[in-house]
Amino acid sequence: MAPFAARPPARSPDALAGSIERVTFHNAESGFCVLKVKARGRRDLVAVIGHAPAVAAGEWVTATGAWVSDREHGLQFRADTLAATPPTGIEGIGRYLASGQMRGIGPEMAKRIVKAFGADTFAVIEAAPERLTEVSGIGPTRAARITAAFAEHKAVREIMVFLHAHGVGTARAVRIFRTYGTDSVQVMTEDPYRLARDVRGIGFRTADAIAGKLGLAPTAPERLRAGLAYALQAAMDDGHCALPVPELVARAAELLAVEAGLLRTALVEEIGGESVVMDTIGDVPHLFLRGLHAAERTIAERLVALDDAPLPWDEIDARAALARVEAATGRPLSPSQAAAAATLLNAKVAVMTGGPGVGKTSTLDALLRMLDEAGAAVLLAAPTGRAAKRMSEQTGREAKTIHRLLEIDPRHGGFQRTEHSPLSCDLLVLDEASMIDVPLMNALTRALPRHAALWLVGDVDQLPSVGPGRVLADVIASGRFAVARLTEVFRQAAESRIVTGAHRINAGQMPEGSGTPDGDFFVVRIDDPEIGADKLVEIVTRRIPRRFGLDPVKDVQVLCPMTRGALGSRHLNQALQRVLNPNPTVSVERFGWVFAPGDRVMVGQNDYDREVFNGDLGVVLRVDPEEGLLTAGFEGREVVWPFEELDALSPAYAITIHKSQGSEYPAVVIPVAMQHYTMLARNLLYTGVTRGKKLVVLVAQTRAVAIAVRGGARPRFTKLAEWLRQPARKRAGGPRRRSSLPAPAPDD
Repeated sequence: MAPFAARPPARSPDALAGSIERVTFHNAESGFCVLKVKARGRRDLVAVIGHAPAVAAGEWVTATGAWVSDREHGLQFRADTLAATPPTGIEGIGRYLASGQMRGIGPEMAKRIVKAFGADTFAVIEAAPERLTEVSGIGPTRAARITAAFAEHKAVREIMVFLHAHGVGTARAVRIFRTYGTDSVQVMTEDPYRLARDVRGIGFRTADAIAGKLGLAPTAPERLRAGLAYALQAAMDDGHCALPVPELVARAAELLAVEAGLLRTALVEEIGGESVVMDTIGDVPHLFLRGLHAAERTIAERLVALDDAPLPWDEIDARAALARVEAATGRPLSPSQAAAAATLLNAKVAVMTGGPGVGKTSTLDALLRMLDEAGAAVLLAAPTGRAAKRMSEQTGREAKTIHRLLEIDPRHGGFQRTEHSPLSCDLLVLDEASMIDVPLMNALTRALPRHAALWLVGDVDQLPSVGPGRVLADVIASGRFAVARLTEVFRQAAESRIVTGAHRINAGQMPEGSGTPDGDFFVVRIDDPEIGADKLVEIVTRRIPRRFGLDPVKDVQVLCPMTRGALGSRHLNQALQRVLNPNPTVSVERFGWVFAPGDRVMVGQNDYDREVFNGDLGVVLRVDPEEGLLTAGFEGREVVWPFEELDALSPAYAITIHKSQGSEYPAVVIPVAMQHYTMLARNLLYTGVTRGKKLVVLVAQTRAVAIAVRGGARPRFTKLAEWLRQPARKRAGGPRRRSSLPAPAPDD
């Protein structure tokens, strides 16, 4: 089916009403529930699947949603909205009180209460709770407990009614209630835009729609300020740490559909608040989120302080140490690698950068062996689990993800390693440093003791971090620290068309495909994107497995410039899923995706409680409709999500190139088409190509590849390089010790 085919008219949701006979399952934390309902107009009990913060047998339930036929469980009603009200009949009241939802009442006590007050039971609890002591076994303390529980349930029902009336579905309503509790209505009434800031799964547009239904005027000051804050936050999601004032106003004006003049007035008031700060980048006024502004400034201060301190190891005769390492390993370094090693040995803060096949790994291995001789304590880390695993395999040493290195604090959402509990090391080596964003670099520098050295290893020509900032590029651009740039492609690497193709792209030249069937780099030319999508699916599912013996699910990764379009990751995920995981015995559909055992999935946000992070790849292992749980495997570890939290996952047969950073795959297939025009850039294509280890296939329109190759990297608004260029303070601890081999210039 074509991705832009006309959709059929939306059908009205089905409705259901009836009494709850029993609660089969209810997760008090998430609100997910499975109910057996005696529905009006139906002879048999109906299974109702939905969300409710509190629910009990005997309650009357009304729901909207759809009837579905489940292979294993038969006919079910999947509720989008679900509202429960107290029962009115004596039998229903008895079941409700005995359900366990009311603290202080068990089955026997429920019978006594109903016998005493009959149909007036709820009126007595609410209006004359002192009468409860007329029932045998209820004293003042238990009566107070029962009254409080009843009041809480009533408040929950009223909140849900309010949320439903303002267009909030039950699943989101439960999240709102779990976040704000009995203050939910007050929060939404006073500042509905808090929902976008505080509640996962609710964005600005949803909060804005709720604000409109609450009667907030389009030009209300609080709406204007919220729009400015959201536009600035969205810029952060695009990698910026700030925005020029005119651009911020233009973005917010488009978002809110209001005059720019109103926003300029609102901006003056916003600058005086707690969330933003005005500063200049190159004498041009920019608006920063206050936290990012402080983080960039603090990173600069800490890096300069690190660099000012003496080296943590005694003077090393680099020439002699390298000779011993080469003799022990039988792997001599080239003159450029030896010069790079000398540069880093003499540096507290240093960068080693270069493209594929230039010897970064072998140079780092030699350096680590030399530091072993010097007795230096070294820690290795990388931004992702896959990058850390590859670093361990290449060096034979333990490497951790940065999050594990800094020891996540799930309770408070930060890290346990700080300046008060710093890392224990003389040197920290960070691989894939181009991926490190400003917040993570801020946490890292905070945890690094001042005596330690910091080496950043990575390819600065790749895409910058998904998060805000361009830390590696800014450190290099500042000119403040030692930089070793490796450029010589070694003979064995040069035999790979993947390596030579990547370097051609990075040099602004068109890549050349392999001329033989057993090559490792191919360009499959297409004219029409929709026909190209079908061809790409065939390449992934049939041609590559047949010719190269690779598993299309485990070994082949499709990398897309963007999510939209026939050759975007969304459409290709659906197309590949239909072929690679057809007709699963069990599945769950949430948030526009279908998930089934065997599906590749990717995490879309950091989750400190589950210890999975943005970009982590896994495989769905189990889907349990009864419990409402999905279990996925990540590097041998099982992680569980309730169905209502599956917006944290997406299928990962096709992912964006941005999300692939730090990973390598046996084979990558990259669509490049004119419909990706807004994203086409040299560093994007270069990053995608360098993700492939054994095979790279471009499914491409020639003109689109040419545009990507010619296109420069998109600028990011950051101030880190500017702060780093400020005059250095007098170096502490006396002159820097130097190794015996002279360091090369940064471009060597």
